[in-house]
Amino acid sequence: MNQQAKDKLVKEIFIECRPETLFSFFTDADKMKRWMGQHVLLEPKLGGKFRIDLNGNDIALGEYMEIVPNEKVVLSWGWEKSKLVPPGSSKVEFRLQAQDHGTLLILSHYDLPLEEIESHVKGWTHFMKRLLASAGDPDPQPIRDSK
Repeated sequence: MNQQAKDKLVKEIFIECRPETLFSFFTDADKMKRWMGQHVLLEPKLGGKFRIDLNGNDIALGEYMEIVPNEKVVLSWGWEKSKLVPPGSSKVEFRLQAQDHGTLLILSHYDLPLEEIESHVKGWTHFMKRLLASAGDPDPQPIRDSK
């Protein structure tokens, strides 16, 4: 069996909204669609499934592993057609920390193959910027393929 090295990435962003406002962007499909996908299906409960169609081609799948209202959401994560990062093969943690007049969002993505780190850093950078804009300016425009 071929063992691949695994690693994690961590990204932080400050968003000027309360943690309870930001939390809803991880549990409400309509709000998640504003920053992350064209079609979003969520079951925001322990063991609940999610499916995020980012652009008609890339589909993220997994389940909710931990939910602490207004503080943390942990998801198993993977891509529908990926052999390197199949559904459930990695874990994404969103931690929300109240700070000044907003929330510090700390995203940690664990168990990624080393060759997938760069593309996931690029992807999360893109989506965190969209989340920043969506939480502060509720633009209901869905994501389009950015490739």
